[in-house]
Amino acid sequence: MARTILLALLLATLAGCSILRLGYGHLDTFAVWTADDYFELDPQQRHEFLARFDRLHEWHRYEQLPEYASFLTSARERLQKGLAREDVIWFVEGLKARYRVIINRSAEDAAALLLTLSPAQLDALQRRWEKDNRRFVREFRLEGGLEEQRQARARRALSQFRDWVGSLGHEQEQKIVAMINELPLIDRLRHEDRRRRQREFLQLMELRGDPREFAARLKHWLLNWETGRAPEYDRLLTEWWDQRVDFFVAVERTLTPHQRAVAAHRLQDYSEDFTRLAERPSAQAATAR
Repeated sequence: MARTILLALLLATLAGCSILRLGYGHLDTFAVWTADDYFELDPQQRHEFLARFDRLHEWHRYEQLPEYASFLTSARERLQKGLAREDVIWFVEGLKARYRVIINRSAEDAAALLLTLSPAQLDALQRRWEKDNRRFVREFRLEGGLEEQRQARARRALSQFRDWVGSLGHEQEQKIVAMINELPLIDRLRHEDRRRRQREFLQLMELRGDPREFAARLKHWLLNWETGRAPEYDRLLTEWWDQRVDFFVAVERTLTPHQRAVAAHRLQDYSEDFTRLAERPSAQAATAR
């Protein structure tokens, strides 16, 4: 449930400001569709999911979105001054902290819903995971060679930067590709870690005898996703994150004033959208008058 609202919000944000404004109010529809896609919910489960999700959504809208707006405004101010390592770390840690807030709020409701799942629904979940895993392998070219994986990673990075700053110059693109090629390739280990987490979830679902204990275990599992990682992946991921921070700082220094302004404007647009979305209906009516 917590992951559903995060996914829905992220998709709305990446799709653009107008979609964010229009789509956030319909997160319940997207969320229940997603849950049904993974678990094949029965009518009673669907009703229970929506009731619990609506409460979470209302809390998130009025309690969390104003804080998100402030966070993005601070991010914009840091970007305008020029990024340093501590700015990138601050942003990443800020995202993690906001994830933990949602998990702490929603884990009990998620546990109550998961207690109702049948073995057939867990089978449906595994089939959906298999589909997701195959897509991951295709997207990250894990069946290809290292050079193919690097090229796919570079294409994704360039696309993401264009989304934020607009078009890139040829020399900029060459610099970005050269810098990202210095980062270790971790996608195969990421794939293995995804599968580990999936196995852990299924093992967790075997421990539903005591509802209170299950809820505590689920919350711990959602909050401590690093626990249980393979030592090689843990070591390489730490190295990758450290280098990635330097990578973002280096890329930011290649931006033109116009590109930096485009990114700052986009952050401000999102901040303003979050502020508007968080307005209570009475405040919106007063503003309209």
